[in-house]
Amino acid sequence: MAPTPRPAPTSLEIPPGLDIIYANLARISHSPADIVMDFAHALPGEPKAVIKSRLLMSPLSAKLFYRALGENLARYEAAFGEISVPVNSSLAEHLFRPHQPPEPPTDKKE
Repeated sequence: MAPTPRPAPTSLEIPPGLDIIYANLARISHSPADIVMDFAHALPGEPKAVIKSRLLMSPLSAKLFYRALGENLARYEAAFGEISVPVNSSLAEHLFRPHQPPEPPTDKKE
């Protein structure tokens, strides 16, 4: 049996004036028909983060996105090293702990 031909890739165009957002907070929920991802930029010390973008996907599209994201993260880590995830604190504590300046150098002369 002959393999099924693959469809030609879709050409993507970035429109002028597209708003690009930075998100460090995501809330994911779902219904039987949709996966909903809300993205926000939370600031340290601020009690509220405003959702800047909402993405809705079918469960199938979300699963394919999940797979593609995993593959891209694996390629990123192969090129740049493992991304470490904090284990002894919550992600929020890791992202929003107060800034710690570097330790001053010690003048040890031996």
